[in-house]
Amino acid sequence: MQRITITLPEELCTELDAFVQTRRYDTRSEAMRDLLRTALRVTAEAEPEGEAMGVLSYVYDHHLRDLASRLMDHHHAHHALTVTTSHVHLDHDTCLETVILRGPVRDLRTHADGILGQRGVMHGNLFLIPVESQDHGHGLAHHTHLHVKESF
Repeated sequence: MQRITITLPEELCTELDAFVQTRRYDTRSEAMRDLLRTALRVTAEAEPEGEAMGVLSYVYDHHLRDLASRLMDHHHAHHALTVTTSHVHLDHDTCLETVILRGPVRDLRTHADGILGQRGVMHGNLFLIPVESQDHGHGLAHHTHLHVKESF
């Protein structure tokens, strides 16, 4: 077995201790092993195929050195996936961004992982909505609509 060290904010450590007590773990290490196994299992599940709309929301510390610039560079590198972005200042230190995305599920997940994995991004989630493109016409005016599917 290997020993690793992690640094947690005080609030998260308090939540972990409450989790340990509620679930009756003997140690924080046992709880962390179970939480990590669960997270890895969920991540390893088969990624859905096809096209999707995605809602990527995250909170970050805009004072953290170069973080805002790194986030912007990442968004520019994946600009073809972005439909629109909203930016809200929560307080003097933190910002909330919500990005509406459209594209192949694999590409949306890759883009979201690149954002959510940045040091200084505190909370985040990607919500995926399965869609398919359908041609639609009104006389001579043909265009494409997105149709929301029940599942991937």
